[in-house]
Amino acid sequence: MVTMLLSFGAACGVFFLVRFPLGWGTGWSVTASIASFFVLQAWIGVKMRKRIMASMGAVQAILAEGQKKLQAKMQRWQMRPPGSVQAAQKELFNDMSVFVREAIAKTDELKRFRLWVPMMDRQIATAKLQLHWMVKEFDKADVYMKKAIMADPSVAAMKIARMYMLGAPTAEMRKIYEKKASLIKRTKNPILHACYSWVLVKRNEIDEAFKVLTDAVKSSDSQTIKANHGYLMNNKPERFTNSTLGDQWFALHLEEPKVRTQRPRPVYR
Repeated sequence: MVTMLLSFGAACGVFFLVRFPLGWGTGWSVTASIASFFVLQAWIGVKMRKRIMASMGAVQAILAEGQKKLQAKMQRWQMRPPGSVQAAQKELFNDMSVFVREAIAKTDELKRFRLWVPMMDRQIATAKLQLHWMVKEFDKADVYMKKAIMADPSVAAMKIARMYMLGAPTAEMRKIYEKKASLIKRTKNPILHACYSWVLVKRNEIDEAFKVLTDAVKSSDSQTIKANHGYLMNNKPERFTNSTLGDQWFALHLEEPKVRTQRPRPVYR
């Protein structure tokens, strides 16, 4: 990396400067060179971190502003409901696609830090995976899936969801799940348990799903996980649902939220 090369070059320069022109002893010269190496590393790290955070903040600002506009439109619709729920959903999705693609383009600005920051490529891949997934561009998301950092259960759940969409064997999904299940103990995020157990129920592997949730309830305080565990324990897999996780679940695009249409109440005078 460029940072390492610059720091190493500076350390060598400091060593020769203090050792020969200044006449310092070998021990002190080595100490000074090592100190300069770490000081320069830290200084560059702080500068790069500020610039990266600024770029990432710009991406988040685009998403936040877009979400704000969507919420405002939905609030207007509460006052004056649209004629067709399906048309309204399509309009919201199209609006979201506009600002998400703007965020994707903004993410490309992070590429300039690739030579300076280790694993920058993987961080960019993780961001683009999530953004393309938001607008159901699964083929494009597949491009970044291999490089993405799956340190977040939600990203790992996307991997399992995509494997399910493509009809991958359960055994391959199990490998991903078992490898990443420890993340939940740290993050307390139940989405990976919920996603994998849902897949098992859909494939009628009820016993395996029950085993997964039996282990899950030990590390998760999610009411959804506990409720689904209870349904399987009582042989009621038809009542299994992750809808109580809300947007976090529906963001995987394995199920669509049920839309309840409200009939306008007549006004009597």
